[in-house]
Amino acid sequence: MTWSTREIADLAGTSLRSVRHYHDVGLLPEPERRSNGYKQYGVTHLIRLLRITRLVELGFGLAQIAELGDRDEHPEEALRALDADLVAQIERLQQVREEVAAMLEQRLPTDLPAEFAVVGKAAALSEPDRRFAAVMGRLLPAEQRSLYAELLSDDVRSASDDDFDALPPDADEAARDDLARRMLADLQLLRARFPGLDTLGSQNPHRYRRTVEQVSAEVFHPAQLDVLRRLRTLGRAERATAARPDAAPGTPPPPGTSS
Repeated sequence: MTWSTREIADLAGTSLRSVRHYHDVGLLPEPERRSNGYKQYGVTHLIRLLRITRLVELGFGLAQIAELGDRDEHPEEALRALDADLVAQIERLQQVREEVAAMLEQRLPTDLPAEFAVVGKAAALSEPDRRFAAVMGRLLPAEQRSLYAELLSDDVRSASDDDFDALPPDADEAARDDLARRMLADLQLLRARFPGLDTLGSQNPHRYRRTVEQVSAEVFHPAQLDVLRRLRTLGRAERATAARPDAAPGTPPPPGTSS
């Protein structure tokens, strides 16, 4: 007894198009044809097609199946490798579920990376701080993102943080200078609590500084930008006095990390 292409496809639970494609890529041998020109498939073809279909359902690619050759009846090594991949996928999916659950529960924005989105405080960030967090999530490597997440979750908010957020655009020179000096003092305390703070952006200081300056220019008004410039100037002077090198020259941590 023989089957037509449509019949063998139905028996194997696949499609005509798939059967023809398996012929084209050399996975399924071409059967003999009847006198009328129609293909006639036998049991050997069906068994081969069942193996191909099963391996595809399990997640094997056609190139992998071709590499198995005659070993596809029970490809133990390939199955163990697939099992390891499935374990990793399950772990990743579980992590994604946890992230989604946190985002739903806390109504967190989707532009924050996982390390920041699960920080409970992230939902309460100011708009400028949230924008910085979103950009830092792409700018910083994994180990520095973890540090930044710690900064975001820190409950200590200094008076200078509030004063910087509330600084009016027409603040006079004295107010700007006083705020910059107080922010520098608070930054020194922050460095004591987070010794790795100066490593932010250290892998690519130029890119880090340029990005922070670009984001700052778009989210802060001129008076706030002037305070940040004064803060950088004071910080450089302080470092020169102490003869202490800076990991990212001329750029303090982005605003919001001390809150």
